[in-house]
Amino acid sequence: MHIKFPTDFWWGAATSGPQSEGRFNKKHANMFDHWYDIEPEAFYDQVGPNLASNFYNDYKEDIRLMKEIGLNSVRTSIQWTRLIDDFETATLNEKNVAFYNDVIDEFIKNGIKPVINLHHFDLPVELYHKYGGWESKHVVELFVKFAEQCFKLFSDRVTDWFTFNEPMVVVEGEYLHQFHYPNLVDGKKAVQVAYNIQLASSKAIACFKKVNQNEAGRIGIILNLTPAYPASQNAADLAAAEFADLWLNQLYMNASTLGAFPAKLTERLAEDGVLWETSEEELEIIKNNPIDYLGVNFYHPHRVKAPEVSPNSLAVDWLPEKYFEEYQMPGRRMNVDKGWEIYPKAIYDIAVNIRDNYNNIEWFVSENGMGVSREERYLNKQGMIEDDYRIQFIQEHLYWLHRGMEEGSNCFGYHLWTPIDCWSWKNAYRNRYGFISTDIRTQIKTIKKSGYWFKNVADTSEVELTEKLVDQLNK
Repeated sequence: MHIKFPTDFWWGAATSGPQSEGRFNKKHANMFDHWYDIEPEAFYDQVGPNLASNFYNDYKEDIRLMKEIGLNSVRTSIQWTRLIDDFETATLNEKNVAFYNDVIDEFIKNGIKPVINLHHFDLPVELYHKYGGWESKHVVELFVKFAEQCFKLFSDRVTDWFTFNEPMVVVEGEYLHQFHYPNLVDGKKAVQVAYNIQLASSKAIACFKKVNQNEAGRIGIILNLTPAYPASQNAADLAAAEFADLWLNQLYMNASTLGAFPAKLTERLAEDGVLWETSEEELEIIKNNPIDYLGVNFYHPHRVKAPEVSPNSLAVDWLPEKYFEEYQMPGRRMNVDKGWEIYPKAIYDIAVNIRDNYNNIEWFVSENGMGVSREERYLNKQGMIEDDYRIQFIQEHLYWLHRGMEEGSNCFGYHLWTPIDCWSWKNAYRNRYGFISTDIRTQIKTIKKSGYWFKNVADTSEVELTEKLVDQLNK
C-alpha cells in the first residue's frame, strides 16, 4: 500500500540548543547545566550537557548530514543563556549572535527550512535563584525581551517560530513529579507557573507582531498532546479522563488557540483555592494573541482511571493527580526498552480533535520518535545501525496521520525526534532517537538505515506499507 502526502509537506526532524550544542562559549547556565554541575550522579552514566553532540563546533557537517538524509526542515532552539549577556537589559553576546546567524544561513544554504523555538526547558538558572523562575511575572517580561532580540536579529530569514516546547513538562518536571531541577512538589506553584508560561507565550506573540521583518512569518507553540483515554466507560473513569484532559491538554490548547482557558478547569482550580493570580489586562493579552499554527509532540498514549483515594480526602498539598491516576492497560503494545506504550492511532485522534474543536488550525507533528538503548546491537558489517524498528514505528504513525489528513485535519508536516542522537536530560545518551548515530567518545556521526529510508520518503512524499502491517494497524 502506498500513501501519498502533499509535495510541500515538511519532512524533517527536531532537536534543541541545550541538547545538541554543548556549553562552549556560553556565559550563563540553564536549569540543567546547573543541576549537572551540582549533582552529576543524577544523570545517566554521569554524562552531562557540556559536550552534547558538539553542534556548536560541528554544525556545518551536521547540517550536511541532515541534507544527505533528505530533511527539508529542522526545528532547533536558540538558547537564552547563549544569546543574552545581561538578562535584565537583554544585551547581546555578539559571538553567539554570529553563531546563530551562521547556523541559520547554513540551513538555508543547504535547502533546509530553519524552524526556531525559543524555550526548550532551558530557563537561565540565575533567574530561578533570583526570582523563582516562571513563578515570577518579572521573568515573563525578561523572556519577552529575549524573544524580541531573536525576532529582530533573525526574522529577516526565519519564517517559522515557536515560543515554548512542551510547557506542561516544565510544570510537571519542576513542580510536581521531580524530574527537572529544582525538583519541587508544590501544586499551587505549579498552577501559577502554568499560567505565567502561557502569558509569556502570548506576550511574545504580541511582540512578534510588532517587530517581525518577514511577511511570511508565523509563530506558534509546541504542545505535547495526548488524548486522555479512560480505563473504562464508567462514570468515575470518565470524570478522571475529563479532568486529565483539561489539565494536560486543554489548558494550553484552549488558551493558545482560542484565547481563553477552559472554564471547567478554572472553576475547579478556584474551588480548590489554587487558581493563578491574573488580571483583566493579562487575560486580554492572551485573548488577542492566539497562535498562527501549532506543533504537536506525541510519543505514547495517556491512559487514566479514577483515583484509588477520594479527591475529597484531607491533604496538606493540592496536586492535580488527586483527580486521576495513571492506568496501565493490560495487553498494551510496548517499546519495552524505553517503557512506553506504542499506540500510533492516537495521532489520528489528535488530528480529529484539532479539526473539530480548534478551528482546524494548521499544525504539524513537531516530535515523534522511538528511544532505544545500546543501538550498537544492530550494527551490520558495514558499520550501519539497522534500526528497522524505528522505520516501522514511523510508518505506523504516518499511516494514522495520513488517515486524519484524509478526513480533513490540516496537518502540514512530520518531524522525528531527532536528526542526530542528542543528549536527553537526565537520561543523557541512554536512549537513542536519531536518524544519525553519535559516538559520544569520538563524536563520529553515522547515518542509520532509517535515515536512508527517510530520504526516499522525503524525496517522494510517499510511504510504502505492507498489507500485513496495514491489517495489523486496523485490528
